[in-house]
Amino acid sequence: MTDDRRRGRPRNEATRQAILAAAIDELRERGYGALTIEGIAARSGAGKPTIYRWWGSKADVVLDALLDRAAVHSPVPDEGSLPADLVAFLNATFRQHDERPILIGLMAQALLDPVFAKAFRDRFLFSRRAALREILDRAVARGEIAADVDPELLVDVVYGVLWYRLMLDHLPLDETAGKQLAELLVRAVR
Repeated sequence: MTDDRRRGRPRNEATRQAILAAAIDELRERGYGALTIEGIAARSGAGKPTIYRWWGSKADVVLDALLDRAAVHSPVPDEGSLPADLVAFLNATFRQHDERPILIGLMAQALLDPVFAKAFRDRFLFSRRAALREILDRAVARGEIAADVDPELLVDVVYGVLWYRLMLDHLPLDETAGKQLAELLVRAVR
């Protein structure tokens, strides 16, 4: 369940943060498949009933933890030009490669659970797409992207590379990859 409007006492922010941190630590230590609410509760010092009152599943806890981290670590840059904005955005996004176990676990859960898939798509994936779309919209307004270029296809290209490399782990997601992808996109839009 992904609805945050449950009845009862309001969330204690310190407890919430402890639970989210514990979920990330447990996930990194054990992997998504072995992650449990019991493990999160033990590590955070919170009770299982508290966790289940606030979140419906381990995937929901991890999704909230990921959203909190994305808000802090992946801002939308405004460097004044499409190439600079893309490099800054991709470097910040790719710098989060240590989030791989989180993203892979949530994607796997989304493939198995249609209800969670909608929450993951609506709350996380679409918000990250919107961040990149903001960069592209600014570039259109500055005249850096031709009018006939489909911005959704550009977003798909960026996230296609990201997810493909995350899933297969065959090539790095690093600053070099970010710079090369930014250069490829800039050439494509002119």
